[in-house]
Amino acid sequence: MDTRGIEQLIGELRATSQSAAAKPAQSAAGEGGVDFAQVLQSALKDVSSASAEARNMTKEFTAGNPDVELQDVMVNLQKASLSFQQMVQVRNRLVSAYQDIMNMPM
Repeated sequence: MDTRGIEQLIGELRATSQSAAAKPAQSAAGEGGVDFAQVLQSALKDVSSASAEARNMTKEFTAGNPDVELQDVMVNLQKASLSFQQMVQVRNRLVSAYQDIMNMPM
């Protein structure tokens, strides 16, 4: 499984998340509000950990570890793939929303 594209996208999303967290928000989240940057960072960490777990399990299986079953490897690879695809769709929606906002007349 080639993960270079995944790692590159995760790096871009992390950079975007960090730059968003560094800039002061125009309106602070109210009490009980959700900080978008933290939610995005948490989601990135989840995607990254799922990808790393799938990679490690794949390495263990190819090394011949008898405790790792093929079906477990395949399930973890699919979980990592689905979480990555979900993150890509979220990113696409965010970019689309940003473009819509930037194209609004003033």
